[in-house]
Amino acid sequence: MKLPKELIEKFREPYISELENYINSEVETIVKVKSKRLLETKNGQKYLLLTFEDKTGILRAIDWFNAEKNDAKINVGNVVRTQGKVVIYDGRIQLNILEDSNIIVLNEDEYNIERFVSESKMSSESAKTKINYFIDSIKNDTLKKLLIEIFKNDEKLSEAFMSAPAGLRVHHNYVGGLAEHSITVASICENVAKIYTWLDRDLLITGALLHDIGKIYDYEISSHGIELTQKGELIGHIVSGFDIVKEKLNKINASSELSEKLLHMILSHHGEFEWGSPVLPKTPEAYVLHMIENMDSKLNRMYNIKEKELEINPEKTWSDFDPSLGRRILLKHDERG
Repeated sequence: MKLPKELIEKFREPYISELENYINSEVETIVKVKSKRLLETKNGQKYLLLTFEDKTGILRAIDWFNAEKNDAKINVGNVVRTQGKVVIYDGRIQLNILEDSNIIVLNEDEYNIERFVSESKMSSESAKTKINYFIDSIKNDTLKKLLIEIFKNDEKLSEAFMSAPAGLRVHHNYVGGLAEHSITVASICENVAKIYTWLDRDLLITGALLHDIGKIYDYEISSHGIELTQKGELIGHIVSGFDIVKEKLNKINASSELSEKLLHMILSHHGEFEWGSPVLPKTPEAYVLHMIENMDSKLNRMYNIKEKELEINPEKTWSDFDPSLGRRILLKHDERG
């Protein structure tokens, strides 16, 4: 949906997703350099083919006038200010860098990092509503009390949970990613418990919501985007999550048996020793949690690869090889009837 022109004009540097409002117009914008290639036409003219990005999308750009100069000046990862004409080329938006435009590499204090940190499509309000639904649905008094203590009584902890990313590069690596991932896993677990009715539904959902809670200490937003903290590097989210939940369980005087089952789910949710779990899943609920959270992380990765690669090249059929998935993925599917 296009924004009203009068609203767009209030922004001095439009986001990439807003450029559809500026077709055949000249704009100045702030973007991050995702890729660059110095190429040459059959006639010997050199040009610089660029891919820019911000949190709203990816943009192809071409510099026909100062290709060598700007190629030497900028590096992949630089945040730059540039001017160009917005055109439609080969069915997609392209920015043609102006002849008299000087691509300027910006210092960290010359732009707002929020421009480049993606956010979950699940709003914080929606996330809170869904978590409250799960809390209300829990019948086990101890587990309900635990979730209330974490998500309602501890405001600092709850807010950190709502805003934290769930990853650095692989999956849900954006603001609000932790809440989105945890809620999605809990939602799938809820449906699994309807089929396998002998599972402990309350324990499964509680474990789903809390399995990655230690990630609130793993990541921070810096001028470079999402970065791993020292605690995330040295301790890691499994140990941090264990400590957070154990402290809350002790505070509400939870039984040792229930505490051990829930803490086991946090310790074992990676599923294998080589994937970082200090113990293998040894209860049905722990095994289900591992399988579902692993599936959600991989599907999120696949979705993001598909979305980003098709944005760059709508005609592309297969993705590049992805190390985290260990394969390429099919980008195009037949339309569903």
